[in-house]
Amino acid sequence: MATVKPNILACIGNTPLVRLNSVTEGIRTPVYAKCEFMNPGGSVKDRIGLPILEAAEAAGAIRPGGTVVEATSGNTGVGLAVAAACKGYHCIFTLPDKMSSEKIRLLKAFGAEVVVTPTVPPDHPEYYVTVAKNIVHDTPNSYFANQFYNQVNPEAHYASTGPEIWAQTGGRIDVLVGGLGTGGTISGCGRYLKEKNPDLRVIGADPVGSLFKSFKETGVLGQGEVYKVEGIGNDKIPGTTWMEFIDEFRNVDDRSSFTMARRIAREEGMLVGGSSGTAVTVALEVARELDDPDKVVVVILPSTGERYLSKFLNDEWMRENRFLEGPATDVRQLLLQKPATARAVISAAGDLSLQKTLDLMARHNVSQLPIIENGESIGSVRESRLMALVLEKKATLNDRVGQYLDPPFPVIGANETVEYVSRLLGRDNAALLVRTGGEITGILTRYDVIKSMSE
Repeated sequence: MATVKPNILACIGNTPLVRLNSVTEGIRTPVYAKCEFMNPGGSVKDRIGLPILEAAEAAGAIRPGGTVVEATSGNTGVGLAVAAACKGYHCIFTLPDKMSSEKIRLLKAFGAEVVVTPTVPPDHPEYYVTVAKNIVHDTPNSYFANQFYNQVNPEAHYASTGPEIWAQTGGRIDVLVGGLGTGGTISGCGRYLKEKNPDLRVIGADPVGSLFKSFKETGVLGQGEVYKVEGIGNDKIPGTTWMEFIDEFRNVDDRSSFTMARRIAREEGMLVGGSSGTAVTVALEVARELDDPDKVVVVILPSTGERYLSKFLNDEWMRENRFLEGPATDVRQLLLQKPATARAVISAAGDLSLQKTLDLMARHNVSQLPIIENGESIGSVRESRLMALVLEKKATLNDRVGQYLDPPFPVIGANETVEYVSRLLGRDNAALLVRTGGEITGILTRYDVIKSMSE
């Protein structure tokens, strides 16, 4: 029974190092992926959950039956929740509202309470870290894990992840690439590996909009911008980021990160998060520059992609956020390519006056309008024709618009192809209405189809 583990915590670490093959095609320098998504909780953050709790216990900061509180993007919460479940602690986690619904459900599955906060600047009272601190203040026998400043975080990687990478490569690693949220993983690994080989380079993969790269290069903390990749990047420099062990940072945009993560799943058979896509994009760039089959690049894949099935692994989400390349193939995708504010069907009823109908068209900057009553399209109107009727005194502004209807726009299903839509719009139809689940839910114009084709 020597192979039996005492509990799930004993299964953390010793994750495999796997060579990337398909996404590296044409690159001579080998790129090896450290598969941290294979930890029990699905991410590299499992490595810090237990050490943080053990350090808190040793310091008397938490007593039996206590509550662990943390501000997390999800994965650290899972790592703490796994350890807390085995140790009998309760957990309360705060998350910004940009995080995936899968992460929230996962934390709740471990018995944790989850408080979702708005995505706001660090100086805002509803910032997720501030909310977590307030919870600790109001909760007896509670402990704030404080992953962004708790030095147990990088020390855990100095003690485990770094030595594993060195042993698995036989000391032949030349470059380490990884993303940073708290910076603990790459800092701890980088320190250990540089002690073994001072010439080794450590490169941080940073989302466009994060401030790590600019701060490293200028020493000035500027203004961050919004980005979609979760779990990495920051608008501040955490105390767990040991900058002296990171040689440089490279930026990667959201589209490249998500596209690469999807490729890793489909070409390498590893379902990983968007931050893995960020890191691999940089790793491939570095490997191309080295162009030496005797060099070795190691990239850290920090988390599983199962927590992003409703986000970048979902084609509709990708199209909605304009990350999926290529034109739409059906009506549903065409609608998703439109800005969210332009998807609603602007319509009027037949008893609306011409004045109010023209005002409605002007307010929404449209030149044509469907007339819908009881969920059915009964006709359409054009701004130019209505104005001509009024100017020619063939109608008054107080008349009902239902008196001057043009033929209704054709109504099609959401599953119709773009080719079919193009044929209908290529005739005399100015627009098409889309019916979903028995209701008219969208409208398409010639411009929508042409714009999709151009993309």
